[in-house]
Amino acid sequence: MRWLRFAIFATAVVAVGVLTWFHAPSAAAPLTAEDATKLRAVIRPLDGEDPFDTIPWETSLWEARKKAAAAGKPILLWEMDGHPLGCG
Repeated sequence: MRWLRFAIFATAVVAVGVLTWFHAPSAAAPLTAEDATKLRAVIRPLDGEDPFDTIPWETSLWEARKKAAAAGKPILLWEMDGHPLGCG
């Protein structure tokens, strides 16, 4: 009985290995400059499509405070700690 289980297991392992070898996915073709340009055109938001870009952000807290005080409006402070390219 033990040898039968081993034979079934070994057959399954070999079958999976053979099927994987015959049906191994091939590597994708490298991205060309033309492909990258096409993708960028599809992915990038169009003018006016990204409302985040329409907000008049201030980079100086002091200047934002003066502007908000003159207009009688509150300040939204968006602050993050860590490296600017990956908060951590």
